[in-house]
Amino acid sequence: MSGYQRIACLSTEAVETLYLLGAADQVCGISGFTVYPPEARRDKPKISGYSTAQLERILAVQPDLVVAFSDMQADLAAQLVRAGLEVHVFNHRTLAGMLRMVQALAALVGRVEAGEELIAELSAAMAPSPFLMELPEGARRPRIWFEEWNEPLISGVGWVSELVALAGGEDAFPELAAHHGAKQRIVADPMDVVARAPDIIIGSWCGRRFVPDQVTARPGWEVVPAVRDGFVREIKSADILAPGPTLLTRGLPQLRALIAEWHKRPEVAA
Repeated sequence: MSGYQRIACLSTEAVETLYLLGAADQVCGISGFTVYPPEARRDKPKISGYSTAQLERILAVQPDLVVAFSDMQADLAAQLVRAGLEVHVFNHRTLAGMLRMVQALAALVGRVEAGEELIAELSAAMAPSPFLMELPEGARRPRIWFEEWNEPLISGVGWVSELVALAGGEDAFPELAAHHGAKQRIVADPMDVVARAPDIIIGSWCGRRFVPDQVTARPGWEVVPAVRDGFVREIKSADILAPGPTLLTRGLPQLRALIAEWHKRPEVAA
């Protein structure tokens, strides 16, 4: 089989994708933040964090290709190139970009047909859910505040806004979703979130456990509909902040279930 045979993955979504493509044996090292699939975390050597890594640890697994993600790994990628390694850096922030990543990885490991099948499965997952199709015409979409970080408050990246829309919600800060950098998605004044009156608050603090009580205790937030009605929930960061297939296999179903729950709350059902 053609394609690279020893791939060092510095990002979690690359690991997940390669396993789904049937290329597990071609993965020689993974990010320490890898969650899916669990067997990768169990079996493969951990060679990096997210923005930090020891060059020697990556070189030790003797990769013929290193896969990285985003400008945050640009300096590390440059070091690896200078060390003589081949490096492919993805930098997508949309669902379409995620599908291109799947296609590119499939080609890199000589599994084009498997890539086409995976893309078809993921594309099918984006079809409207039966629940949304059954809602009355003109039913209101719940407004969602997605909190990627709490100090400072950071809104969700582009693919999160897309997932919210696919699930039947409305992003409370759509104007921020287009920005790549987290610093550009900061909401400096917490009362700006209050003013948007989100119906649902979803916390996904990157690499850290979400604490709903910290959110509901914020001064002035008691009037927020999500706080008042008990719709302050968590989606694990591994399910929605890693820009790979898990966005559609894990993140989107959770969003859909939460929005369906919101529509079925007693005051609506009555």
